[in-house]
Amino acid sequence: MTNSERRPLVAGNWKMHTTVPEALNLTTAIRQKLDPQPRAEVLLLAPFISLWPIRQLLVNEPRIGVGAQDCYWKKSGAFTGQVSAEMLRDSCQYALVGHSERRHLFGDDDKIVRRKLEAALAAGLRPLLAVGETGEERRAGRTDAVLTEQVRAGLEGLPEGDLLQCSVAYEPVWAIGSGETAASGDISGAIGEIRSLLEQIRGGAGTAIRIVYGGSVSADSAAEILGLPDVDGALVGGASLDADDFCAIVRAAGE
Repeated sequence: MTNSERRPLVAGNWKMHTTVPEALNLTTAIRQKLDPQPRAEVLLLAPFISLWPIRQLLVNEPRIGVGAQDCYWKKSGAFTGQVSAEMLRDSCQYALVGHSERRHLFGDDDKIVRRKLEAALAAGLRPLLAVGETGEERRAGRTDAVLTEQVRAGLEGLPEGDLLQCSVAYEPVWAIGSGETAASGDISGAIGEIRSLLEQIRGGAGTAIRIVYGGSVSADSAAEILGLPDVDGALVGGASLDADDFCAIVRAAGE
């Protein structure tokens, strides 16, 4: 399977932005501006409080999926403030796990990320596993080592059916929110390394699993990034809060 056969995925990560009314307005604007039959799969990663309202708004809208930005690994219990994958299963189809902000601001290490990924799978959600190196790790020449650690910890040993439900987002931490996009050669090299790791984990996974790029993707940079071999879409941050910019990135992914 080549990247022309894997359906592109464009996921908008709204992070801690939008009230519920704002989230519904943004969803409506994206829905109105989206092409009638986008080639790319479109996913909105909204704050927890907006997932159910957005899902209801999109009940008859096959072009747009909904995903959570995180989940907890326990089904239920005395875990004040946490939201389990089991609670999310009626509100969305995907769950993002391992985003760099979860790893570096909230202490989600590889073991925690793996627990969350397994919980998402158990609840019937499709995980989007985010991996990537910091600026310090990049300067030390540790990009491949970091990717190896994170990809293997997140995906190695999963049953084939579960593994093939997953997608991977390569997001160099130093590029997120900086306005600085990784160079094309760096993106291609990192994604090639991830594909090799996936193939080592299970034969065929390297070509079957989608790998998207995240890190200051904009409407202006999307065409170059998404035109790279083996890049299957984008994890979009700030630009996903603007319906015009986000839909432009979706269109670029389908070209």
